[in-house]
Amino acid sequence: MTAHTPTTAPFRDPRLPFAKRVDDLLGRLTLDEKISFLHQFAPAVDRLGIAAFRTGQEALHGVAWMGPATVFPQAVGLGATWNPELVRRVGDAVSKEVRAMRAKDDRVGLNVWAPTVNLLRHPLWGRNEEGYSEDPKLTSAIATAYTHGLRGDHPAHWRTAPVLKHWLAHNNETDRATTSSSVRPRVLHEYDMRAFRETVEAGAVAGVMPAYNLVNGRPNHVSPYLAEHLRNWTDEDLLVCSDAGAPTNLVDAEHYFDTHEEATAASLVAGVDSFTDHGTDSSQMTGRLRGALERGLLTEADLDRAVRRQLSVRFRLGEFDPEHDPHGATGEFDTPAHRALAQEAAEQAIVLLKNDGVLPLAPDTRIAVVGLLADECKLDWYSGTLIHRSPPLEGLYERFGAQRVEFAEGVDRVRLKTSAGAFLHVPVVEDAADEVRGAEGALDPALLAGRTDLPALTTDAAGTELALVDWGEGVLTLRAPDGRYLSVAEDGCLRASADQPGGWVVQETFRLEPHGDGHLLKHLGTGRHVCVSADGVKVADEDPEVFELVVAERGEEAVARAAAAADVVVVVAGNDPHINGRETEDRTTLCLPEQQERLLRAARSANPATVLALVSAYPYAVDPAELPAVLWTAHGGQAAGTALARVLAGDVSPAGRLPQTWYADDADLPGLLDYDVIGARQTYLYFEGTPLFPFGHGLSYTSFAYGGLTARVEGETVRVSFSVTNTGDVTADEVAQLYARAVDASVPRPRRELLDHRRVTLAPGETAELGFEVPLTAFAFWDVAQDRWRVEPGGYELLAGASSEDVRLRTTVRLDGEPTLPRAVLATGLAAAGFDEQSGIEIVDRTKVSGDAVTPAGPETGELVYRACDFGRGVAQVTVEVAGEGTVELSLDGGPALAVLSPAAPTPGPYDYVGLSASIAAAGVHDVHLRLRGPLRLAHVGFSG
Repeated sequence: MTAHTPTTAPFRDPRLPFAKRVDDLLGRLTLDEKISFLHQFAPAVDRLGIAAFRTGQEALHGVAWMGPATVFPQAVGLGATWNPELVRRVGDAVSKEVRAMRAKDDRVGLNVWAPTVNLLRHPLWGRNEEGYSEDPKLTSAIATAYTHGLRGDHPAHWRTAPVLKHWLAHNNETDRATTSSSVRPRVLHEYDMRAFRETVEAGAVAGVMPAYNLVNGRPNHVSPYLAEHLRNWTDEDLLVCSDAGAPTNLVDAEHYFDTHEEATAASLVAGVDSFTDHGTDSSQMTGRLRGALERGLLTEADLDRAVRRQLSVRFRLGEFDPEHDPHGATGEFDTPAHRALAQEAAEQAIVLLKNDGVLPLAPDTRIAVVGLLADECKLDWYSGTLIHRSPPLEGLYERFGAQRVEFAEGVDRVRLKTSAGAFLHVPVVEDAADEVRGAEGALDPALLAGRTDLPALTTDAAGTELALVDWGEGVLTLRAPDGRYLSVAEDGCLRASADQPGGWVVQETFRLEPHGDGHLLKHLGTGRHVCVSADGVKVADEDPEVFELVVAERGEEAVARAAAAADVVVVVAGNDPHINGRETEDRTTLCLPEQQERLLRAARSANPATVLALVSAYPYAVDPAELPAVLWTAHGGQAAGTALARVLAGDVSPAGRLPQTWYADDADLPGLLDYDVIGARQTYLYFEGTPLFPFGHGLSYTSFAYGGLTARVEGETVRVSFSVTNTGDVTADEVAQLYARAVDASVPRPRRELLDHRRVTLAPGETAELGFEVPLTAFAFWDVAQDRWRVEPGGYELLAGASSEDVRLRTTVRLDGEPTLPRAVLATGLAAAGFDEQSGIEIVDRTKVSGDAVTPAGPETGELVYRACDFGRGVAQVTVEVAGEGTVELSLDGGPALAVLSPAAPTPGPYDYVGLSASIAAAGVHDVHLRLRGPLRLAHVGFSG
């Protein structure tokens, strides 16, 4: 904690406003002290009694990386609850655990990097587990609730200071530090920015973290949007924290700047206030800042602006008023209330996708619980260490009794035979300490090393039977009989040493590669093959061992035996959050891994009463046709198994709803790097195919009736009301959803768009009257012709129901709005990126500081359309601003080319624009078509008489 200075300086006076106190403290800091504050690990200033401070405590669904803590469901699971009130309570519990843990360990920070509000645009994104939804409205509702819980309710002092991740348009791990998301203005404002904006405007956000990627050709860490948009959404001083290593990426990976001094200065001027780079070693970043000052790239005023924002957060956290901090003694850790909340959240996150009547299960049901996740309670990269552990098997034991539950994991049981005839052997270790990775806490768990205290594998005549799991695409794990996974530590030796696969670079995954009559065993973490030599079993670059895979039992054999003896089979399938889809690695398919498909088929063949329970961080394309029931839940944290068992038993009626579309096939997906949700018809907003399960879908053990939909316009609000009645015989929650659709839109609009929702608990026969106040701004779209929001006049259909496709009630309201006007091209010309339609076009940076341009996305031509351009009484000339080399061809309404413009010679660089003019004749209102060829950047098109 920060100690008092001997004399009471103004910055220590709690009677003064925070702003005046910040100014006073800022004025007392030396230039070197200011520079030191700009690194993630800001040092103490002893002469002023100021303690060290760090940004960046991970807290996505519980306190992460700092050892044991309450583990709540993954963020996508919290999104599936569709319950902001519950998520606010989760945020409140997490913030109290942060305070409690910090009281014992000052490495625990109060500046929490959570939540993630990136939209789940593409289900193959590796970090799908971290977001809440594909919909910006639902995402902002859940994120706002979580940030309010993290912040606390005191008007001045914050319990923790939440930072939103990751600004902006970040949905791919493949080459994430170098790829550029091409985001047209409508998608930028209506989709990617919207979740950030509504969450920031709600008033419980302390900062934002830019993402690794580029947007429209410019790195997010030097984005003009930070100043132009983000900081205009709130009066608070937002602290913008770089992502780890991103400042260095600007030069080393992206080559956007020539020197680190230029890159650091550009980031600071753009709005980055804290640099997360080189771990705890601040010398590199502070050196770059000093170099930028010496070169005149920065002024002390630039530093002051960033330091002021950090100090503002620290004052709000009560650092300088420990005796007045209302949160100083509010820490709570692993309390009964937190355990109950973890279970409640896990229960509310479960989504019943299909049910032909097999659920809920009767109390005397004989159950076979099978599958690779049946006895697992998986954690992800941003989880804390479990204090309590409830896998599905344990939950079913507790609820139905162990005598009624049979278990078969479904792993393949194998031995690996060497070319010399011996088998891999795992030495038995008596009373080995049971270490859990990360249990001691680590500021950077990526640096945690594997264990070397256990004996390495050897070979002998009998060998050790290993549990083999193929997690998809040939990525294997091998587990010893004592439950430990084969892993490779820094010395290269193979050991059965890991409690679970994990780590920044997973050291527990392998691949069997066909080789002659056997297989090579490749260790994926090091890229080396396993060899057997006189000094043991290890990975090496030379002399790989050729193994014969000797199968003792296939997993489907054990599954079939257990299934045949049961009344009902519960197949628990899904993913390991550290394998094939995680931070740094996107998925390649929606398909369930083949080994798990085989287990599912074996269970179904042996027993038609087979329930599939998917436990995963993302959607799968599974065929539910022959399954009587299917459920999905994200990895549900410490109480996952108890929650699943209670839902299967009917103690809780499931009421989770899908936070994203589940597509039926990979062919339904756009390219991972296609960020144009409008043009590519992505998400439930625009998708025109038939989903496997739609956005908002989820069934119940009861039924609900909707009625009495009314809507009226009052001033700047549309007031909507309808009733929901529980027509069944079970008390249950219903998630009533309200959508809108523009009836006769002049531009492509969503098929339907979520306006609001309400999760309500209803007893049998009970009716709830639900009212919604929808601002007229919710019906607006970003008008590229006028470069602003506009509500179009006309009819808007309101749809109420149980999902985006299960619509029960409809009505239409008419809004006055603003009339559609043609583009005034004589006055403003055409901003190249302000197109209505495009094909084969990529948006790029006009300059390194601001502005957009367009260029063909590949070697072929790119085409642009600008609708309803008003040339008035006539124009005689067109002028284009271009850089590079190539041609711009202009036509009207799809007719013949009126002008073809091309630089006489390539411009010196991509930012060296020249103006080219040609004569044309046009009058009245027309659609302008542009065709671009070659490596040419087009920034603007102007017209004159």
